[in-house]
Amino acid sequence: MTSHVLAIDQGTTGTTVLVFDRAGNVAGRAYSEFTQHYPRPGWVEHDAQEIWEVTMRVVAAGLRDAKIGSGDVAAIGITNQRETVVLWDRRTGEPVHRAIVWQDRRTAGLCDALRAQDGVEAMIRAKTGLVVDPYFSGTKVKWLLDHVPGLRARAERGEIAFGTIDSWLVWKLTGGRVHVTDVTNASRTLLYDIHGLRWDAEILALLDVPEPLLPAVRPSAEIYGYTAADAFFGARPIPVAGMAGDQQAALFGQACFAAGLAKNTYGTGSFVLMNTGPEAVTSEGALLTTIAWQIGDRPVDYALEGAVFVTGAAVQWLRDGLGLIAAAAETEDLARSLAANDGVYFVPALVGLGAPHWDAYARGLLIGLTRGTTRAHLARAALESMCYQTKDVVEAMQRESGVPLRELRADGGASENRWMMQFQADMLDVPVDVPSVVDTTALGAAYLAGLATGFWESREELAARWQLRERYVPNMPAATRERLYRRWTTAIERAKGWALDED
Repeated sequence: MTSHVLAIDQGTTGTTVLVFDRAGNVAGRAYSEFTQHYPRPGWVEHDAQEIWEVTMRVVAAGLRDAKIGSGDVAAIGITNQRETVVLWDRRTGEPVHRAIVWQDRRTAGLCDALRAQDGVEAMIRAKTGLVVDPYFSGTKVKWLLDHVPGLRARAERGEIAFGTIDSWLVWKLTGGRVHVTDVTNASRTLLYDIHGLRWDAEILALLDVPEPLLPAVRPSAEIYGYTAADAFFGARPIPVAGMAGDQQAALFGQACFAAGLAKNTYGTGSFVLMNTGPEAVTSEGALLTTIAWQIGDRPVDYALEGAVFVTGAAVQWLRDGLGLIAAAAETEDLARSLAANDGVYFVPALVGLGAPHWDAYARGLLIGLTRGTTRAHLARAALESMCYQTKDVVEAMQRESGVPLRELRADGGASENRWMMQFQADMLDVPVDVPSVVDTTALGAAYLAGLATGFWESREELAARWQLRERYVPNMPAATRERLYRRWTTAIERAKGWALDED
């Protein structure tokens, strides 16, 4: 009996697999990191073949942890790091270059040139809901076509496939038979008209991206294809049936099905999304308008998004780059050991700044250091920076949507940090709710796959499963909150534009 749904959560620094039973409980779990490549300052790359191999090892480990076989899986859902670009040979299935990661800033100059063209940025924003920034996939695709010898000609002949990581995994799982993406991932490429729901010919021509590269765009809950036996442990064909970018999947997993509900996922970066229903709310520039999901042939739902590039990655940098901590969990006790931040602030603009600042030339800043500064101050500053950046986004979201935030649903790794969740509630001055299942990206992918295959019946059924684990209620005096945030805004202004003077 096919009693479980398997969700692949392919993130920026690692891949997680969760196996869910019919009650939505986690029956099995596995995780593995993979290699990060930094060939030049501001460049970030992944080996797509390594991602595939790690993913399948983690799938096998997750099935073992759940004590089920591959034949017990009713459906597979995929959620993925968005905007990361993979190009591969359709015949061999081999990547033609390392994947260029969403954090990568190598196309900042190209984006500057696009913005300098009269009317181009406004046209792109009107169609895609996005700003012209290296974050998104389109300029990364152009860079690869322009810099890998012979690649453009091969792409024009239809020999090359482009995809974000979701497309790559579906291609591999189905033995190269299916080349698709879903509307949420397409909406993050800078190439997709989120209103007309089609690849946009004008933008493709502007970036010189050949249409034969592109995957078919499908709803977020649909059977896209079936696993190949040699790709999935010799099992019978299993439907690959749910797909969404990680942040949209988390919004779905948090059961934010009604307009006005919002969540923040604390991962490598942090992403605040607010469901705006069937209306695509236009931002004045600070936020992104994006597709939240599409279920089967139903109308698309939209969201407003504030994307913060570095949050959890700042803690990873403290661990791996500076060696100040051995594990991320240490930061909670270190932060709690201090009565105050003693004026130490960390602006983690390690790959520039995302929403609402959009400065590709900002760089990381530590300020307020004295002889009395310890690793506890740096750990606390890293945690505080996640909360300040979230407040930056929420302030812009409330201003542009006209909808006051009444609560924030939090998930992701840092939502386990009780000190930080309390500080977040204090900064926002609204309750922060953490659900019983914090792996909401994987849960959302599983829900989408389960809806597509009838494993679960309706969104109403899924909404009834959402359970609160802990609510953090603000208790910081307003004067303290305002003083802390005022000093943060001063620090972030000093970090902006730092790399503009680089040769």
